[in-house]
Amino acid sequence: MTDDRLTVTLMRLSKLVIFLVLALGLTISSFVHAQTLATAERQKIEVLIKYVGDLKDTKFIRNGSSYDVSTAVRFLRGKWEANESSVKTARDFIDKVASFSGTSGKPYLIRLKDGSETKSRDFFYAELKKIEKPAAEQSVFGTKSTDLLNSPPNKAP
Repeated sequence: MTDDRLTVTLMRLSKLVIFLVLALGLTISSFVHAQTLATAERQKIEVLIKYVGDLKDTKFIRNGSSYDVSTAVRFLRGKWEANESSVKTARDFIDKVASFSGTSGKPYLIRLKDGSETKSRDFFYAELKKIEKPAAEQSVFGTKSTDLLNSPPNKAP
Protein backbone atom coordinates (compact mmCIF):
# COMPACT_ATOMS: atom_id res chain seq x y z
CA MET A 1 0.00 0.00 0.00
CA THR A 2 1.17 3.49 -0.73
CA ASP A 3 1.57 6.07 2.01
CA ASP A 4 -1.49 8.03 0.80
CA ARG A 5 -3.73 4.97 0.81
CA LEU A 6 -2.44 3.97 4.23
CA THR A 7 -3.17 7.46 5.58
CA VAL A 8 -6.74 7.39 4.17
CA THR A 9 -7.34 3.92 5.60
CA LEU A 10 -6.04 4.98 9.04
CA MET A 11 -8.24 8.08 8.98
CA ARG A 12 -11.31 6.00 8.13
CA LEU A 13 -10.42 3.50 10.82
CA SER A 14 -9.96 6.25 13.42
CA LYS A 15 -13.35 7.75 12.50
CA LEU A 16 -14.94 4.32 12.90
CA VAL A 17 -13.29 3.86 16.31
CA ILE A 18 -14.46 7.30 17.43
CA PHE A 19 -17.99 6.53 16.25
CA LEU A 20 -18.02 3.18 18.08
CA VAL A 21 -16.70 4.75 21.30
CA LEU A 22 -19.36 7.48 21.15
CA ALA A 23 -22.11 4.93 20.42
CA LEU A 24 -20.94 2.76 23.31
CA GLY A 25 -20.82 5.79 25.60
CA LEU A 26 -24.38 6.77 24.69
CA THR A 27 -25.58 3.21 25.20
CA ILE A 28 -23.95 2.99 28.63
CA SER A 29 -25.28 6.42 29.56
CA SER A 30 -28.82 5.41 28.56
CA PHE A 31 -28.54 2.17 30.54
CA VAL A 32 -27.27 3.98 33.65
CA HIS A 33 -30.05 6.57 33.31
CA ALA A 34 -32.67 3.81 32.99
CA GLN A 35 -31.26 2.05 36.05
CA THR A 36 -31.32 5.31 38.01
CA LEU A 37 -34.96 5.87 37.11
CA ALA A 38 -35.80 2.31 38.05
CA THR A 39 -34.02 2.75 41.39
CA ALA A 40 -35.82 6.04 42.06
CA GLU A 41 -39.20 4.48 41.24
CA ARG A 42 -38.42 1.42 43.37
CA GLN A 43 -37.59 3.73 46.28
CA LYS A 44 -40.93 5.54 45.87
CA ILE A 45 -42.76 2.21 45.98
CA GLU A 46 -40.82 1.21 49.10
CA VAL A 47 -41.75 4.52 50.76
CA LEU A 48 -45.44 3.97 49.92
CA ILE A 49 -45.40 0.46 51.36
CA LYS A 50 -43.51 1.61 54.47
CA TYR A 51 -46.03 4.40 54.96
CA VAL A 52 -48.87 1.87 55.03
CA GLY A 53 -46.93 -0.31 57.46
CA ASP A 54 -46.41 2.63 59.81
CA LEU A 55 -50.10 3.56 60.02
CA LYS A 56 -51.73 3.02 63.41
CA ASP A 57 -55.32 1.88 63.92
CA THR A 58 -55.81 1.55 60.16
CA LYS A 59 -57.28 -1.36 58.22
CA PHE A 60 -56.76 -2.47 54.65
CA ILE A 61 -59.99 -3.66 53.02
CA ARG A 62 -59.65 -6.24 50.26
CA ASN A 63 -62.63 -8.02 48.72
CA GLY A 64 -64.80 -7.00 51.68
CA SER A 65 -62.42 -8.38 54.32
CA SER A 66 -60.48 -6.24 56.77
CA TYR A 67 -56.74 -6.76 57.31
CA ASP A 68 -54.22 -5.14 59.61
CA VAL A 69 -51.43 -3.08 58.04
CA SER A 70 -48.73 -5.74 58.51
CA THR A 71 -50.83 -8.16 56.46
CA ALA A 72 -51.45 -5.42 53.89
CA VAL A 73 -47.69 -4.80 53.58
CA ARG A 74 -47.00 -8.51 53.01
CA PHE A 75 -49.82 -8.70 50.49
CA LEU A 76 -48.70 -5.60 48.57
CA ARG A 77 -45.11 -6.85 48.41
CA GLY A 78 -46.22 -10.27 47.19
CA LYS A 79 -48.51 -8.82 44.54
CA TRP A 80 -45.74 -6.41 43.47
CA GLU A 81 -43.30 -9.32 43.08
CA ALA A 82 -45.87 -11.29 41.10
CA ASN A 83 -46.41 -8.32 38.75
CA GLU A 84 -42.83 -7.01 38.73
CA SER A 85 -42.47 -7.21 34.95
CA SER A 86 -45.39 -4.82 34.41
CA VAL A 87 -44.55 -2.42 37.26
CA LYS A 88 -41.95 0.08 36.08
CA THR A 89 -43.00 3.15 38.09
CA ALA A 90 -44.68 4.07 41.36
CA ARG A 91 -47.78 4.96 39.33
CA ASP A 92 -47.76 1.47 37.80
CA PHE A 93 -47.54 0.07 41.32
CA ILE A 94 -50.55 2.08 42.42
CA ASP A 95 -52.61 1.33 39.30
CA LYS A 96 -51.68 -2.34 38.82
CA VAL A 97 -50.99 -3.58 42.35
CA ALA A 98 -52.37 -1.36 45.10
CA SER A 99 -55.74 -0.22 43.75
CA PHE A 100 -58.01 -3.17 43.09
CA SER A 101 -58.39 -6.92 43.31
CA GLY A 102 -57.31 -8.79 40.23
CA THR A 103 -59.75 -11.53 41.23
CA SER A 104 -62.95 -9.57 41.88
CA GLY A 105 -62.11 -6.19 40.35
CA LYS A 106 -63.25 -4.49 43.57
CA PRO A 107 -61.23 -1.48 44.70
CA TYR A 108 -59.08 -1.80 47.79
CA LEU A 109 -59.98 0.57 50.61
CA ILE A 110 -58.09 2.12 53.50
CA ARG A 111 -60.18 2.43 56.68
CA LEU A 112 -58.73 5.11 58.94
CA LYS A 113 -58.92 5.32 62.73
CA ASP A 114 -62.01 7.56 62.57
CA GLY A 115 -63.84 4.92 60.49
CA SER A 116 -63.69 6.84 57.22
CA GLU A 117 -62.76 4.85 54.12
CA THR A 118 -60.75 5.98 51.13
CA LYS A 119 -60.04 4.13 47.93
CA SER A 120 -56.47 2.94 48.21
CA ARG A 121 -55.71 4.39 44.75
CA ASP A 122 -56.62 7.90 45.97
CA PHE A 123 -54.74 7.32 49.22
CA PHE A 124 -51.55 6.18 47.47
CA TYR A 125 -51.67 8.94 44.86
CA ALA A 126 -51.98 11.56 47.62
CA GLU A 127 -48.90 10.09 49.33
CA LEU A 128 -47.01 9.86 46.03
CA LYS A 129 -47.73 13.53 45.41
CA LYS A 130 -46.07 14.34 48.76
CA ILE A 131 -43.06 12.17 47.90
CA GLU A 132 -42.63 13.79 44.50
CA LYS A 133 -43.12 17.36 45.71
CA PRO A 134 -40.41 19.50 44.11
CA ALA A 135 -37.46 20.23 46.36
CA ALA A 136 -38.12 23.97 46.19
CA GLU A 137 -41.48 23.45 47.87
CA GLN A 138 -40.29 20.99 50.51
CA SER A 139 -39.73 22.13 54.03
CA VAL A 140 -36.25 23.29 55.01
CA PHE A 141 -35.78 23.47 58.77
CA GLY A 142 -39.56 23.71 59.17
CA THR A 143 -39.95 26.60 56.73
CA LYS A 144 -40.92 26.29 53.09
CA SER A 145 -38.47 27.96 50.76
CA THR A 146 -41.43 29.79 49.19
CA ASP A 147 -42.20 31.23 52.64
CA LEU A 148 -38.63 32.46 52.90
CA LEU A 149 -38.96 34.19 49.53
CA ASN A 150 -42.21 35.88 50.51
CA SER A 151 -41.25 36.95 54.02
CA PRO A 152 -40.22 40.55 54.73
CA PRO A 153 -36.50 41.16 55.23
CA ASN A 154 -35.14 41.30 58.76
CA LYS A 155 -34.70 44.81 60.11
CA ALA A 156 -31.33 45.78 61.53
CA PRO A 157 -31.32 46.40 65.32
